[in-house]
Amino acid sequence: MTSPVNLPELPELPDDSLPGLFDGTVPPGVYRCASVGPDMLMRAEAASWVGAVIDLGGVTDKAEFMNRCVTGLELPDWFGRNWDALADSLTDLSWWGETNGYLVMTAGWPGFEQADPSGAATAVDVFTAAVGYWAVRDAPLNVLLG
Repeated sequence: MTSPVNLPELPELPDDSLPGLFDGTVPPGVYRCASVGPDMLMRAEAASWVGAVIDLGGVTDKAEFMNRCVTGLELPDWFGRNWDALADSLTDLSWWGETNGYLVMTAGWPGFEQADPSGAATAVDVFTAAVGYWAVRDAPLNVLLG
C-alpha cells in the first residue's frame, strides 16, 4: 500500500508471522497487516501479552485519533490528547501491569492514512519511537497497522 505522504517504508506482517511476534523470532516493530481481529488479542493473551485495538474507522483528524487512542488503549486520566502525551503514554504502560509484551493494533488504518496523511506520519513516528524504547526492555512492544 502506498501513502500520499512520505511515510517510512513499513513492512507487511504476513499472516503466519503473528506467533513470531510473541516468541521473539520476528523483531519488535511497526508493521502493516491486512486486518486485526479478536483472534490476535486472544493469541496475545495466551502469550501473556497485553493487547489493545484502536478503532480508527471513520477517523479523519488528529483530535479524533487521540480520542480513539484514549478508548482503545484505556489511557490514564492524565493523557493530554497530543503527540507528546501519546509518546509519554506508550513509554509508560504501567497501568497495563506486568506482562511479557505489548501489542497495539489499529483497525481502519488505511482510511485514517488517506484522510490525514500528516497525522498518520506523525503517529508512525510516535509508534516507532515507542517500539524502540521497549525493544531494549524485558517486555517488547509491537504495533500492527490494519
